[in-house]
Amino acid sequence: QVQFVESGGGLVQPGGSLRLSCKTSDFALDYYAIGWFRQAPGKEREGVSCISSSDGSTYYADSVKGRFTISRDKTKNTVYLQMDSLEPADTAVYVCAANIMRTSCPGLRYEYAYWGQGTQVTVSS
Repeated sequence: QVQFVESGGGLVQPGGSLRLSCKTSDFALDYYAIGWFRQAPGKEREGVSCISSSDGSTYYADSVKGRFTISRDKTKNTVYLQMDSLEPADTAVYVCAANIMRTSCPGLRYEYAYWGQGTQVTVSS
């Protein structure tokens, strides 16, 4: 079964940084648009960022724009989410997935598949 593996989460103080990684050995990550999502306790899953497969263009939710950066390393078949200036509101489980219906971002939730287990990000002093 195709699945992503996320890593890089942890506990960080407000204002700190983390870099999340999203990997799979099942296909090349530049074949699909790859999205990062997050879900906090008691809240719905929300789209955070996406990188397209067609031209590498990116998308960011307003809540993270200017603080998060998504990138893709083809040599390592990995998509990264660099998170800077973290805030307590960023606390959530972060999950990556592939948009299997289009190459552009951000797309619609139901277009995404191959969800990973996620990595916990906790921002607290």
